[in-house]
Amino acid sequence: MKKLINAFGWYGAVAILAAYFLNSFGLIKADSAAYQLLNVTGAVGIVLVSYVRRAYQPMALNAVWTVIGLVALAKIFLRV
Repeated sequence: MKKLINAFGWYGAVAILAAYFLNSFGLIKADSAAYQLLNVTGAVGIVLVSYVRRAYQPMALNAVWTVIGLVALAKIFLRV
């Protein structure tokens, strides 16, 4: 179980960095579903590993990051 949780954490870090890289070099836009999905799933991975390790600062940061991403996704899919 510990390896699985660590894998989620590593996925989270890679996903968020990938989103930033892809957006910074113009390969995806910040208002795209792909960008937001990378951020949301990445943040959830970091929330999970942070919770297990009782690292509450990154957990709080990424919980907020997740909510922001989910709201952005809702706006994309609902065209609000």
